[in-house]
Amino acid sequence: MKLQTKLMLISCSLIFVVITILAVIFQNMFEDTMKSEIGERALSVSYAVSNNPLVIEAFESDDPSKSIQPYAEKIRMKTGAHYIVVGNKEGVRYSHPIKERIGKKMVGGDNQKALSGEPSITEATGSLGPAVRGKSPIRNNDGEIIGLVSVGFLTDQIKEEIWPYKLKIIIVGILTLLLGIIGSVLIAKGVKRATHGLEPKEIGMLYKEKSAILEAIREGVIAVNREGVITLANHTALQMLETDSEKLIGENVLKAIPNTRLLDVIASGKNEFDEQMKLGNTKVVANRIPIIDDRHQVVGAVATFRNRDELFQLNEELAQVKSYSEGLRAQTHEFSNKLYLISGLIQLGSYQEAQDIITKESNVHQHFTQFIMNHISDPYIGGLLIGKFNRSKELRVEFTIDPSSHLKDIPNSIDRQLLVTIMGNLIDNSMDAVVDSKTNEPIVKISLSDFGEQLIIEVEDTGEGITEETANMLYKKGFSTKGRDRGYGLYLIKQAVEVLDGHIFFERTKAGTTLFTVIIPKE
Repeated sequence: MKLQTKLMLISCSLIFVVITILAVIFQNMFEDTMKSEIGERALSVSYAVSNNPLVIEAFESDDPSKSIQPYAEKIRMKTGAHYIVVGNKEGVRYSHPIKERIGKKMVGGDNQKALSGEPSITEATGSLGPAVRGKSPIRNNDGEIIGLVSVGFLTDQIKEEIWPYKLKIIIVGILTLLLGIIGSVLIAKGVKRATHGLEPKEIGMLYKEKSAILEAIREGVIAVNREGVITLANHTALQMLETDSEKLIGENVLKAIPNTRLLDVIASGKNEFDEQMKLGNTKVVANRIPIIDDRHQVVGAVATFRNRDELFQLNEELAQVKSYSEGLRAQTHEFSNKLYLISGLIQLGSYQEAQDIITKESNVHQHFTQFIMNHISDPYIGGLLIGKFNRSKELRVEFTIDPSSHLKDIPNSIDRQLLVTIMGNLIDNSMDAVVDSKTNEPIVKISLSDFGEQLIIEVEDTGEGITEETANMLYKKGFSTKGRDRGYGLYLIKQAVEVLDGHIFFERTKAGTTLFTVIIPKE
């Protein structure tokens, strides 16, 4: 039998059983509710009659029935009650819809609570048949119980009133069953479309193939549904999180990965690529993609994680080459200008001026390079600073390093590439700021310190500063005041600082400069 036919038969059977059970339950609940409401109505009427001064005063007369009977019948006609019976403490009736029964004892055996002073709702058989009754005690002016009032609604008539509603429930149930059958057919067809006409065995084979592919991937893979519950995790992801699938599958992703952005991807529906983060104790580069169904709605998200150290082995080499090449390019450009200047001075016969320029340039570069060699032990950072120094010459920016700077005690646990990212982008941003400044002299100062338990990086510039409007958006990805395709420098700095468990902040100094400070713990 085809999957579509099986689903249709199972669905129809389940719908029939569920609708039948629900119809019976609903009818019983409706009948109980109606009886409860009628009982409350009967109790309210009995309470009103029992507290009426006319009734209380009538008990003191020689013939209470003379006053009570007309009043009780009047109230009965207004409220729709089937009977209102007023009786004394012995249960002798003073009123009844059938006059011949006045003076006889009340029946049903449910007067005890009312005569003890407690109003009650009962269902008992009286002289007119089974009824829902509300009973209230009658008290004289001294508070003594002198009788009771019983207001009843016959059960048979209640059922007659309920029957039209039951009929409606039956009709609705039949219509619901028909709709359920139609829905089952549509669901079966929908399942067939969703499974692309595949039978269970074929779906099972695809599942096994998918599992094999996931385990063969070297990247960690985690998938979540719309609520953020983990539905899939391959072996590599489990290794990174140092757990097993039984503990991870079905758990909320925030418990397993507190710093995840998968829920943000679900909310925004946008891809995120090459984001650095920590997965357990492993530093990784993450990619996140929303899962979108046929109706273009986000129903979940998938994240892949690649060990960052593997990627950065090559990136470190490329970054070093890039840094050196940038420095050489800037140096070549700057020295070309100097050579043209020296050549012109020689042609003009200004030999002393040419010699002065040669000596000055030689001393400046030699002094800077010597300072880097003596105070900066890491070749990546040293190469970066020399490159930025040459770049500053090209931009005509005064680039200085605090003479007390010292950066040799860098633990092996601190990623040098992240330090290069932080310093390189901070210096570039500062140079851009001072070049754009129209009022101040373009100066960029840096200070580096490795004393104590922290690495401290400070970059100060004489640019226009940061406005209050942009301060809150400063580290947001893609945000920039310099036009399109910008806004990634400070975002990358913030990410790198967070990976190193450090802090970054900025301030406007009393001298009118902008100072960025990065503090990174050595441990």
